[in-house]
Amino acid sequence: MAQPYRLEKLNLLKEYGINPYPERYETTHTLAQAALLPDETEGVSIAGRVVGVRKMGKLTFIHLQDLRGRVQVSLKKDVLEEQYDVFHKVVDIGDFVGVRGATFTTRTGEKTVQTAQFTFLGKSLRDLPEKWHGLKDIELRYRQRYLDLIASAESRRVFVMRSKLLKSIRNFLDSRDFLEVETQILTNQASGALATPFVTHHKSLDIDVYLRIAPETYLKRLVVGGYNHVYEVARCFRNEGISPAHLQDFTMIEGYSAYFNYRDNMSLLRQMIIHVIQELFGSTVIRIGDSEIDFASEWPVVTFRDIILRDCDIDIDAHDNAASLLAEIRTKGIRLEQEGLDKLGKGNLIDLLYKKVSRPRIISPTFLTAHPIELSPLARKNDDNPQITDRFQLLVNGAEIINAYSELVDPVEQRARLEQQAALRVAGDAEAMPMDNDYLKAMEYGMPPISGWGMGVDRLMQVLLDLPNIRDSVLFPTMRPLSEQAERESEAEPEADNLE
Repeated sequence: MAQPYRLEKLNLLKEYGINPYPERYETTHTLAQAALLPDETEGVSIAGRVVGVRKMGKLTFIHLQDLRGRVQVSLKKDVLEEQYDVFHKVVDIGDFVGVRGATFTTRTGEKTVQTAQFTFLGKSLRDLPEKWHGLKDIELRYRQRYLDLIASAESRRVFVMRSKLLKSIRNFLDSRDFLEVETQILTNQASGALATPFVTHHKSLDIDVYLRIAPETYLKRLVVGGYNHVYEVARCFRNEGISPAHLQDFTMIEGYSAYFNYRDNMSLLRQMIIHVIQELFGSTVIRIGDSEIDFASEWPVVTFRDIILRDCDIDIDAHDNAASLLAEIRTKGIRLEQEGLDKLGKGNLIDLLYKKVSRPRIISPTFLTAHPIELSPLARKNDDNPQITDRFQLLVNGAEIINAYSELVDPVEQRARLEQQAALRVAGDAEAMPMDNDYLKAMEYGMPPISGWGMGVDRLMQVLLDLPNIRDSVLFPTMRPLSEQAERESEAEPEADNLE
């Protein structure tokens, strides 16, 4: 709740005739820019939140901070006269102030702005937290990200990096003739990927609608309509479990190219990832966990069958159905901790096995190819082996970064595959894909060869910055609501810091 002593200072501001929440303030430099100015630069006007103070009689040093920078400011009583005393009577840590003055460097080497005039810009009615520790505070950082951004330089770095990453990807794709689009989030069909959807009800139409799992089928409709290279930065939703590596709502970038096959996209996306890493880190070599990875080095290509055979001693091609494969998995003593294993189709069972055993062992950038056709209902089957698809995934440090394939553009075969998926769904496989007649209709108007890909932005951030939890890469992750009592108990316990 608001602190009484801060409310008193709010009233004091009004008594002095100072607006505690003014309309605007003119700045000449950001805090980061001000910290780099040469000495004796006049007319510098900056603004920020007060995050530190040292008062030494008639001289005070404060630190102003914003998302990108921090700079020291000095205030002298013989310069500000009575305003110096007013400052200390009304300003607390957490308040916003504006300062106009000239730059100099202190004897300790810190760039500083000497205040000729200060302007009050915003009163904070709560004390800022001083320390973050333990599980409770980790959850508080997610629930009150604004406090996390004030308190943690690392969090500020992460989210500035996220913005730069998205800008870098957009610039890369735009420079290669891709057009960015937006497609619908509420859909009549839960399509675009194998996952459990969120369902809601449309009152006016009296129908159930779904939050999109992925924008895939809509982007491919655009290829039918004439887009040769198209992408979307898409918010997607999957009604699945919470874990340090999974979110229920997340940001995915999907792109589709007419006349490409999956190998063309392997080349394009390798270039894109290297480009982004070079821009973000100034090098293609970064440390992730205990490993130093050079993304400019060769990326191995391994098949789905070979990696499971290597890690599990199971040949997935030797099993015609899910029941046979599940029996072999149990014979090998491999435990897959998921309910309803006997209801999964062969494709989803293979995927679960791979994620349990093989994926955590892949550290350096690796292309995983030749996925079983049961696992890829929208992918083109391989010309030489119809049991697999022309598909790849990019794995880094045990995480899937990109999923891509040559698209299935034959509407007759697509209808047959969706019918198989619908049968699995009726049998109890909640992640199987339903029939999508509208998408099939679009396909029947004719499609060129297409290759498409999807990349999770949150997952990429988690991997590249070596974040312990994927929620560390999201500004406001979905959290379980707190009761009123729990809300009170979760309040940060700050140390009041009076500037008088």
